[in-house]
Amino acid sequence: MTLVDPQTAEYTAPDGWVRVCALDDLEIERGRAALLGGTQIALFLLHAPDGKGGRVHAVSNFDPYSRAHVISRGIVGTRQDAPTVASPMYKQVFDLRTGVCLDTQGKESLSLHVWPVTLDDGNVLVRWDGDS
Repeated sequence: MTLVDPQTAEYTAPDGWVRVCALDDLEIERGRAALLGGTQIALFLLHAPDGKGGRVHAVSNFDPYSRAHVISRGIVGTRQDAPTVASPMYKQVFDLRTGVCLDTQGKESLSLHVWPVTLDDGNVLVRWDGDS
């Protein structure tokens, strides 16, 4: 897991954003967990049409169904045009863009928290207010 301390990072992010890692630290279609304050987030770098790394998504690493921090270990896929991650525990499928559960496996509908992500000069930045 990547531990992020915004006070000691060499990179100075714009106000309201936190540098989580370098883009090169992420593998395409593999999740990575990071700790921001006391919150675990899961980062996913998806394929781009040219076959290289494309968009990065940041969602809560906390699986609301199993109540474990495991989403970064989930299986990346798609449902129609929606990029998804399936929980490694009970296999609920979440839309990485919205956090909405697309396949509840017969349980109540729960969602993942989603954070905006941007890339800046090879750095992955997450919109962070410190209380998320």
